[in-house]
Amino acid sequence: MADIVTEAVAEIRRIVREELEFEGAVEPSHDLLRDLQLDSLGLTVLAVGLENRFRVLLSEEDAQGVRTVEDLARLVAARVEAAKPDVGAHP
Repeated sequence: MADIVTEAVAEIRRIVREELEFEGAVEPSHDLLRDLQLDSLGLTVLAVGLENRFRVLLSEEDAQGVRTVEDLARLVAARVEAAKPDVGAHP
């Protein structure tokens, strides 16, 4: 799961810089609203970009506890893990 978190942080950085044209540093501890200055449109662009990249769905309920880049990356990682098929499961 740590690999997915790292990959999600990298994707967040890419989206924030390329699609939202943010020019500052993007660190895991940064607050999405305060440090990255994202508004509701920016948050939506970020969420849709992550959903497309990782093939997961992020709901508004998911967003309740998300404040930082790391929170968002961990949420994406949790959704990716939850979406994986059970390897050892038998019908």
